[in-house]
Amino acid sequence: MFYTLTTIRLGDGYPMNFVVISSIGAVFMGIFALFVRMKAAKKPTNAVKIIMPPVFMSSGGLMYIVPQFRLSLLEVSEVVALGMLFSILLIKTSKFEIRENEIYLKRSRAFIYILVGLLIVRLGLKSVLSTTIDFGELSGMFFLLAFSMIVPWRIAMYLDFKKLNRQLKSAKSS
Repeated sequence: MFYTLTTIRLGDGYPMNFVVISSIGAVFMGIFALFVRMKAAKKPTNAVKIIMPPVFMSSGGLMYIVPQFRLSLLEVSEVVALGMLFSILLIKTSKFEIRENEIYLKRSRAFIYILVGLLIVRLGLKSVLSTTIDFGELSGMFFLLAFSMIVPWRIAMYLDFKKLNRQLKSAKSS
């Protein structure tokens, strides 16, 4: 029996859609992100910890070498705009504080709800869009969406961190 690129066969012969598999993966990544965020709030932060996630994530852009993942200019502009819009929620819930002469990320209960909400929106969009958009193209769209959310969020975090770091250094020198 022939299956399309978006379908794989499980051991017992039942086909399973890549969209379902990637959605399950997104749920686990969301849970992982919550745990990482909660753990990060217990330790002081620095500029490297803020900047490195989007740098590491940028290697995912290599997916666009493969033609199935490429997007049109209109799709890119729509996805980047949506990602930047979603990043506002992350920026508003990510604040730093100075404790024990170190800079810490403040714990925010709203962040957890926003992250779960964004995950639900992502899964909803994916289930709706997967009926009309090819899996590879959809994967490229959701990677770009995530990257377009993370980059402005991390830039805003970095600027806030630098501002607090200057305050901390001037308080130590006086």
